[in-house]
Amino acid sequence: MYTPMSFAETDEKRIREFVRSHPFAQLTSFDGQEPVVSHLPLLLDQNAGDNGQLLGHLAKANSQWKHADGTTVLAVFSGPHAYVSSSWYETLKSVPTWNYTAVHVYGRLHVVDDAQRLEEIVEELVGLMEADQKKAWSMKDAGDDFISQLLRMVIGFTIDIERIEAKFKLSQNHSKERRQLVINALEERTDDDSQQIAALMRSQLDD
Repeated sequence: MYTPMSFAETDEKRIREFVRSHPFAQLTSFDGQEPVVSHLPLLLDQNAGDNGQLLGHLAKANSQWKHADGTTVLAVFSGPHAYVSSSWYETLKSVPTWNYTAVHVYGRLHVVDDAQRLEEIVEELVGLMEADQKKAWSMKDAGDDFISQLLRMVIGFTIDIERIEAKFKLSQNHSKERRQLVINALEERTDDDSQQIAALMRSQLDD
């Protein structure tokens, strides 16, 4: 990922929190002829392996797991993003741009053949996603027979993390005064992405 130094995020704690809070990823592998991409949630286990692991599962009907097993894959986690108008800088010597946040995780994928481990991976993921629900759903609620039937239709995997690249492009290449102007304009918008980018920019204004 092209990442100028001013946009590089290097705080490991902040990066891992970003991955945990934006778990829906694009998983890219190469089947020998072309890139293959699946859109799916991934769970970060930072205590597994030397550099942590990503955990997930695919439908068995999705052939990506067959060629990806044992290869290096890329998981892309995307956060909020927002268009930035050059008019906000209050100078003619500027151009429009797009502020955004993204983390790229590279690692070696390994298929999980063990049925119990697969169930644990799915259960951990469900637990993470259901944590903020008023009435959290549990796999036990659906019954063992039903869950066993569904688990036979998916394949689990782990990704041993080899490298992480993080880019938080938040107008850091502009002065504080210009960044404040962008924050002001974004805060006037009503969409969630603009509000989140404004909040991130404000939190880094004194960095």
